[in-house]
Amino acid sequence: MEFNEIHETYRRRIHAYMERFVGEAEAEDLTQEVFTRVSQSLKTFRGDSRLSTWIYRIATNAALDRIRKKDRCGEELCIDAAGEREDQDAWNGDVKRLEHQVIRREMNDCIRNVVSELPEMYRTIVELSEFEGFKDNEIAGILGLRLESVKIRLHRGRAKLKEELSKRCILYRDERNEFACDLKNEFRNGHPTIV
Repeated sequence: MEFNEIHETYRRRIHAYMERFVGEAEAEDLTQEVFTRVSQSLKTFRGDSRLSTWIYRIATNAALDRIRKKDRCGEELCIDAAGEREDQDAWNGDVKRLEHQVIRREMNDCIRNVVSELPEMYRTIVELSEFEGFKDNEIAGILGLRLESVKIRLHRGRAKLKEELSKRCILYRDERNEFACDLKNEFRNGHPTIV
């Protein structure tokens, strides 16, 4: 596959993935950095793993490098909810739909906030599994870990995520039989960090 085809195929997915790591403001620059690295390394890609696995490994390393650099510099890292678009139909008078959309957005923001606060070794694996849809063996390839390690970290990450969500939210099923949540009172004015 040629670089232009790779760029066309993966750019949107990598950009959304970068937004979840570093926020919307830095995602474009980091996406460009990822594809610069892909372009420079394409000749050395041996095909030992799937192309998508190799690209996500480069992207993950670039994002983690950026996060570590920010942590060393003492800057605050913002994680934006990626890919949330306004539904124009909802703004055209469909109040029920707008209400449902707002609840879903709040839930997504809450979940993403909790995921962003997970320890790095869990956060990356949960991101790749839950938001990017990679299978455990693909995650192992992306992160250069053993499959067993990925399974253990994913299990622990999901358990930590569930624990934190249950502390913050009251989960229930709405009239559409979809999961919904309400923030508990102590979390309405801010999100305490995971201890």
